[in-house]
Amino acid sequence: MASGQDSQHFVEIRNATKQFETPEGKTFKALDDISLAVRGNEFITLLGPSGCGKTTLLRTISGFEELDEGQVYLDGQPMEGIPPHKRPVNTVFQSYALFPHLSVGDNVGYSLDVAGVGRKERNDRVAEALSLVSLEGMERRKPRQLSGGQQQRVALARAIISRPKLLLLDEPLSALDRGLRQAMQLELKNIQHELGISFIFVTHDQEEALTMSDRIVVMDAGQVQQIGTPTEVYDKPRTSFVARFIGESNLFEGRVAARNGDTAELETETAGPLKFKLPGALAAGTPATLLIRPEHLVIETPEAGADAEGYGRIEAKLQQTVFLGTDFQLICALPNGAPLKAIVRDSARDAAARLSAGDDVSFRYWLGSPHVIPEGSAA
Repeated sequence: MASGQDSQHFVEIRNATKQFETPEGKTFKALDDISLAVRGNEFITLLGPSGCGKTTLLRTISGFEELDEGQVYLDGQPMEGIPPHKRPVNTVFQSYALFPHLSVGDNVGYSLDVAGVGRKERNDRVAEALSLVSLEGMERRKPRQLSGGQQQRVALARAIISRPKLLLLDEPLSALDRGLRQAMQLELKNIQHELGISFIFVTHDQEEALTMSDRIVVMDAGQVQQIGTPTEVYDKPRTSFVARFIGESNLFEGRVAARNGDTAELETETAGPLKFKLPGALAAGTPATLLIRPEHLVIETPEAGADAEGYGRIEAKLQQTVFLGTDFQLICALPNGAPLKAIVRDSARDAAARLSAGDDVSFRYWLGSPHVIPEGSAA
């Protein structure tokens, strides 16, 4: 059923701007000069907090919203003035919107019935779509006889039966429990690979974005903050917003105090001087923010001293230990009271178990693990 899309851009959004009137008579800019290109057969996720513009962007692609400025191109064709039903796009919404009085088969085949597709072809394509979402043999069931996950699959089958070249998914997993949501994340990615078409997925859940995406578009206040692979946006966020929104983060603001080869030192108010590797050109005196992920902090033990070559050190006071199942999260306070979080792996369980609230803790980190964000990007 793969469509054979190549690696060329199937979706192009150029300088998209959209604003709405508020009840108070003001204007709210939902999209602020956004440009984005999506390749064929790519799973891309729009990630951001509520109100950042991701659903509005999805609706402009589908044709349910018209841009105030900018253009949308699908498969190289401009979409201005093209209504939703004439675009090579289908959408799966958060609410599955299944017809309760129709069977699963009739729900899935509804668009083919409206289009006047012959009975045999219609039934074959319904069976094919249900097989793809692992619902074989359920054609006669009603939606009320299905679980939430099965209803979500019916909605997905209904969206793909017309063989769109692009599938838009607006937070379709948000109503599912955690276990089912995780299973469906992997299943959606497999279905996308099987279909061979582009998926644009909207979520505010960073775990979904990191698990499923080829690339992530991080949005805030109607603007794109960063576009990159999951590892790029996690390991090398371009702004403090991205660093805070994706994963747990410890951010230290300060100025580059000194450089020695590729090693620099950031003078901070919260944690004193912090060493880190700095291969790029960032001169002494430059304002910057240093990101150290909690999992990069290791409890210091006598056999692994603070002065070990290639490592830096942070002193803190333990406030709380949270057991996460396989790991421990240590919630600490820096000398000036600022928060610090560390993730202690199960292999260091004994070291974590010896600590109590109020204890002083020394952490070490490899100098290559922090990521520096220049102040101009630290929004």
